[in-house]
Amino acid sequence: MSETSRLPEAQTSAGPAVADAPKGNWVDLYAPLGWRPYLRLSRADRPIGTWLLLIPCFWGIALAALETGFRTWDIWLALSCGIGAFLMRGAGCTWNDVSDRDIDAAVARTRSRPVPSGAVTVKAALVWMVVQALIAAVILFTYNWLTVGLGVASLALVAIYPFAKRFTWWPQVFLGLAFNWGAILAFAAHGGRVDGSSVALYAAGIAWTLYYDTIYAHQDKEDDALIGVKSTARLFGSNSRAWLWGFISATVLLMTLAVALALQGKPDLVALGLSLLGIWAFGWHMTMQMLRLQIDDPASCLRAFRANRDAGLLVALFLAVAAAV
Repeated sequence: MSETSRLPEAQTSAGPAVADAPKGNWVDLYAPLGWRPYLRLSRADRPIGTWLLLIPCFWGIALAALETGFRTWDIWLALSCGIGAFLMRGAGCTWNDVSDRDIDAAVARTRSRPVPSGAVTVKAALVWMVVQALIAAVILFTYNWLTVGLGVASLALVAIYPFAKRFTWWPQVFLGLAFNWGAILAFAAHGGRVDGSSVALYAAGIAWTLYYDTIYAHQDKEDDALIGVKSTARLFGSNSRAWLWGFISATVLLMTLAVALALQGKPDLVALGLSLLGIWAFGWHMTMQMLRLQIDDPASCLRAFRANRDAGLLVALFLAVAAAV
């Protein structure tokens, strides 16, 4: 056995494992050493972000199908959205880490990320970002031209987000605008149009992101206060729970509006009932999160944040079933 292979992982060419990644994740266990820093840069060791980017795409496909029915094309659409979400989340996180490298180096939870820790250089990170974005672009160009245009437009939101925390107390709004763009994009990819129901769904996703990312930001509020980084967690402070309940209510109401607009003129009580049941299940799941949440405990905040994958998938499942019946 060589000397290098006996060293702890943090001292090898693979760089340090990221502090807030789930223990025993597949990147740390199975990925080739040379790939690990780049996969960590893309957050492949923390798949929750990919899920939160992908789920609004599933919502958009199912909502569009609620109006027109599913098509064979939707199989490719769902699969390609999954691949695209992984790639674009990776590219976005890479850009975020390059932009925030000095801030991340000052925060305990993020200083072990590949760029601030020195495992990946800024130049190499930018090359990696471009590679991911170009592969995602190949997928995007299999869609109709309206969807291609929407996909290109989303790059502005991705580019702006890392800087939002420097000029506004509401950076979570910019994250919501970027992370839920897939609801409109996938809706357009299914039917070649955007209508009021998809816009209402997009707004629901933004409210949902304000909910879960405010919880996420509470993990860093002390470090953020020291270095002057803004967030809704710091803005709301001791009133955060009231705001979180408000975001839950807004999300549920906007989802209900989206379904009502999608089924307008279609007296399909079974589809309506299933859709509303999914929205109710989503609201119940978020309510349970709130009842368990200890806002000043970073571990509790992380658990609540990650739980939103299951909440979002509940809506996607019920909407899909409603569209299929």
